[in-house]
Amino acid sequence: MKRVAQLRLVAVLGTSALALLAGGQAYAQEAVAPQEQATEASVFGDIVVTATKKANAQNVQDVPIAVTAFGSEQLESQHVRTLDNLGYSAPNVQLDDVGTAPGFANFSIRGLGINSSIPSIDPTVGVFVDGVYMGISAGILFDTFDLEGVEVLRGPQGLLFGRNVTGGAVVVRTSTPGNDLKIEGRLAAETGLNKIASAVVSGPLIKDKLAAKVAVYYNDDDGWFTNKFNGNKNFGASKTLIVRSALRYTPTSEVEAVARYEHGRVRGDGAVVSNFGLFRRESFGISVDEEGVTRNDWNQASLELNIDTDFGNGKITNIAAYRDFKGFVTSDIDSSPSYTFHADTLTRQDQWSNELRYAGTFGALELTTGLYYFQQDIDYIELRRLAAGALKISGGGKQHQKTFGAFVSTDWHVTDTVTLNGGVRYSWERKSAKVANLAGNLCDPIVTKTCSTYGFSNSKSWSDPTFRVGAQWQPTNETQAYAFFARGFRSGGYNFRNGNAAEAPGPFDAEKQNSFEAGIKQDFGRTLRLNLAAFHNTVLGLQREIIRPVLPIGTTQVIRNSANVRIQGIEAEAVLRVGDHLTFNGQFGYTKAKYTKILYDLTGDGAINAKDFALKPPRLAPWTYGVSANFAHEVTGGGEVTARLGYAHRDAAWSNDANTGLLSKADMVDANLSVETAGRRWKFSVYGTNLLNDQTEGNVSSLPFFAGSTFASINKGRVVGAEVLFRY
Repeated sequence: MKRVAQLRLVAVLGTSALALLAGGQAYAQEAVAPQEQATEASVFGDIVVTATKKANAQNVQDVPIAVTAFGSEQLESQHVRTLDNLGYSAPNVQLDDVGTAPGFANFSIRGLGINSSIPSIDPTVGVFVDGVYMGISAGILFDTFDLEGVEVLRGPQGLLFGRNVTGGAVVVRTSTPGNDLKIEGRLAAETGLNKIASAVVSGPLIKDKLAAKVAVYYNDDDGWFTNKFNGNKNFGASKTLIVRSALRYTPTSEVEAVARYEHGRVRGDGAVVSNFGLFRRESFGISVDEEGVTRNDWNQASLELNIDTDFGNGKITNIAAYRDFKGFVTSDIDSSPSYTFHADTLTRQDQWSNELRYAGTFGALELTTGLYYFQQDIDYIELRRLAAGALKISGGGKQHQKTFGAFVSTDWHVTDTVTLNGGVRYSWERKSAKVANLAGNLCDPIVTKTCSTYGFSNSKSWSDPTFRVGAQWQPTNETQAYAFFARGFRSGGYNFRNGNAAEAPGPFDAEKQNSFEAGIKQDFGRTLRLNLAAFHNTVLGLQREIIRPVLPIGTTQVIRNSANVRIQGIEAEAVLRVGDHLTFNGQFGYTKAKYTKILYDLTGDGAINAKDFALKPPRLAPWTYGVSANFAHEVTGGGEVTARLGYAHRDAAWSNDANTGLLSKADMVDANLSVETAGRRWKFSVYGTNLLNDQTEGNVSSLPFFAGSTFASINKGRVVGAEVLFRY
């Protein structure tokens, strides 16, 4: 019956759009620019992006890379609550929560991602908020609001963003206070019951000199799931509070300083998990004897200084930032009603960073260059309570790291239509780590919050140049063709969750990537926009966390440079306008991967053989595609009615390297209907997400306790909500 409903839905959305893109869904249609950098939009409503770090933001259609950009109105119409809500809206992109520790991102783009909640593992997809790199994957997938835009860039992006962005980068921009008074408030309620409230007040304190913003977000989620162990119908409950402030000081027209501060707090249940040895997939079946707790707190502050200069008609930018994060999680890892494997984890992190850069133009040459510094301290402690608490083992690690980088990027406009791109970045990083193996160590995440001893201590540095060379051809304002080669670099590190005494916790070595990409971005008059890209990536020394089910401790994790892999594929995004009121958006992506060399026994059968070469890399869904229909029409009195209906598909993908845990395929259907009053003062919306009630997982790991036993963190199914928005 579900498949019949899906086929009927596709027919409703329009067979012509489906034929155009095999069911695609693109997002590049809204004019959203940073403060005082708006540009004139085309009929498709172009989005302005900042990820190229030039003096002025660029139109997404002029950027010579594959990038999917979302403006504030698109994020609003899709009712995006967290970044993983966008994981079905871009081709070859998976923005998942690993689930072991709520809020821990396991992002993957074009098959390059991580499958772990170990904080010492650097992400392959970097997340940047207002120009600041988030040093660990913990604390990323909490509620978002007050956004100007989100940009999803395919990797590698090491030239401008540094190491650890071999998969790509997710660039998030919050709003900046300006000279116009802005008051915005919203109230929403969703099935669960989930209550959401936010307010933003922004405007001038001293006209043309000083502006300020205060934004507050509160979410009280009663929990969507039912725990069959105790009959609790409110499992997965949480409360989130985020307070965000900003000051913008413009003493002259050439100088701007923006100071930002954010505090966040989350309190809720532990991991929401299902055991497929007890419940079938798609059942949302849960029975755990410990529902656990989640406590997360973070503070982050940044100061951005922009100075316009006559030298090259350019801009000097400096972004200094600090962030600290503390997360404590208790979860039922055996995912069953028996007390077999429960765990407490404590993660503490603080980071400092500073980026100084210059961007300017010298005749036919555009130049961007800069220096970067990053410092981070991570402290992780894990306690496993096994066999009804009769056996306890613990471990963890501490790490101090420093990173320095210098980069230069150029665009040489050889003619009016031909541009050559090039650049190089040199990065140096040193990590000093202490690790207590998971064994009889006295590590206490609750009382002492430390380990009595650390049996392993080591320091190592990594350095590597990354570079990019390419070319653009723009014969008209509606056409761009581009191609480039880029080198990516991901630094090595250490394993804080080392459960095998025979395996050293590190260091594992750096990972390198060679990437080719070619693409076309084309507008066909006022009717059709089509963006196409093809890529061929080779990854050398692929860093992987090899997970093994082992009695009695549940699992062991070994991190190694496990293989060399070749990844290639295609993707497309399109916008089709039908008249003045109806727009179809589409996207599709295909990714194929093959191991070319195996360096570590992935299957665990004691030998490297054909079985290892037949495996597929984790978090690589071969096909992703979708289509949405968007309708807008003015009504009497100056108001507007908008409606959106979207469908997106993602193939199943393996969760681990041994291919023993499978992430379910997904068919996502979302809908939204909004009525906006004249002057955009009030907006009333009803909406639904995952209307087919598909069960999806952030992680599926095999456990050794009984046949078919798994740790499977599951996401919410069907959610229906209503929202009222007020603007002034």
